[in-house]
Amino acid sequence: MAPRQRLGHRVRKERKQRGLTQAQMAKALGISASYLNLIENDKRPLTVPLLLKLAQTFGLDLQALAEDDETRLVQDLEEVFADRLFDHNAPAPAAVEEVVSASPEVSRAVVALYRAYQASLSDRDALAGKLAGTDGGSGVLDPPRLPSEEVSDLIQDCSNHFPELESAAALLREEADGLSDTLDRGLTRHLGERHGVHVEIVPADEAGSAVRRFEQARGRLLLSEVLPPRSRSFQLAHQIALLEHRPVLDGYLARGNLSTDESRTLGRVALANYFAGAVLMPYTPFLQAARSVRYDIEMLGHRFRTSFEQVCQRLTSLNRPGEQGVPLHMVRVDIAGNISKHFSASGIRFARFSGACPRWNVHAAFMQPGFIRTQLSRMPDGTTYFCIARTVRKEGGGFRAPQSRLAIGLGCEVSHARELVYADGIDLENLDAAEPIGPTCRLCDRMDCRQRALPPLHSRLGVDENVRGLSFYVAPVTGTSG
Repeated sequence: MAPRQRLGHRVRKERKQRGLTQAQMAKALGISASYLNLIENDKRPLTVPLLLKLAQTFGLDLQALAEDDETRLVQDLEEVFADRLFDHNAPAPAAVEEVVSASPEVSRAVVALYRAYQASLSDRDALAGKLAGTDGGSGVLDPPRLPSEEVSDLIQDCSNHFPELESAAALLREEADGLSDTLDRGLTRHLGERHGVHVEIVPADEAGSAVRRFEQARGRLLLSEVLPPRSRSFQLAHQIALLEHRPVLDGYLARGNLSTDESRTLGRVALANYFAGAVLMPYTPFLQAARSVRYDIEMLGHRFRTSFEQVCQRLTSLNRPGEQGVPLHMVRVDIAGNISKHFSASGIRFARFSGACPRWNVHAAFMQPGFIRTQLSRMPDGTTYFCIARTVRKEGGGFRAPQSRLAIGLGCEVSHARELVYADGIDLENLDAAEPIGPTCRLCDRMDCRQRALPPLHSRLGVDENVRGLSFYVAPVTGTSG
């Protein structure tokens, strides 16, 4: 559990539900009322010893207290009110927390309404482009990207850990290892003996753009020749998840707020991918290996015959109670900065409705493809993270196939950094050297950032036509001449 997680509004809610004043609760905890006030307003972190004392004194469930649904809701609302639409009447952060604590249902409705507003703006712009003939003329408006967000929320709500899929994956791996000397052959035999499915490796021109195609009526699973062996095993395990464990997949999907068939289909794909990763990288052996090589991603890839991205994804899922790995966050972006995958167990915040901070090293990774970059980064609230980033290339295709590169970012709160081999030689105590980053410009108060693209939410835009600052949105500091 990350001790610096924003839990102030949860502490305030628990106190008010018990009818206690700040002085009364502070006395029971052995701290001052002023310090409790700072905790409730997230001006001081709720440390692990104090968190344990809070749970013991008031009989609280630690898991329930640390549940970050309300925390993420507060963050979502803060980002909503960071829109320029609310420039003159945006509520203060404390007011947002009060609203979420008092009525989370209304808060979720506001976020949903804002999503619909954004989707309507996107559709308006797309339609304007079509009328102007600047879009390529497909004639169909792009739908709002709600399915991916809904699936991301489901994964976050489940802490990216699905016990039933872990158990099923362990059984399949044991069986596949007993059927053949290689995993892909064992999985192929399993599909044939259990489901009567024949696996065929087909030429790329026959497979077309699909790397996996299941023809249920003919009992054939077609895999493209462009897939390397490790990816073939992954796709075989993915198909087994869909054939054997659909009730389990749908059971997890039922826990999320998936509003469309597209969301449910995308969620099923994400969970089948989780299952496949668990087959290739069994939980306990993988966690033990990660600890022994100190989370060296490339070494883990060699040992389990998996890709860099597959290892990173698996590392974020090591959240089994009593057998946990380092709490990590992961983000995947393209060269244009679009986030296509994200999960946070470290406590770092990802923007939902606007662009990410350009100072994150995941963006700079494109400057040195294939090279692992490290970064000590500090958020505006003082929380510091240790992060690594590297580009990956989408596999498959021949000489004429377009090259597609993505960047993977992985990181943890700085207190866990020594467990990662990448932190060797880095002065983790010198927090002044940390790169100042933020969730997004509108929610970051740093006015000395050269890469600021928008003014912060609670600061007026001061522009002097006769003076040029660090950026258009940074007010220049008046100097003195000697």
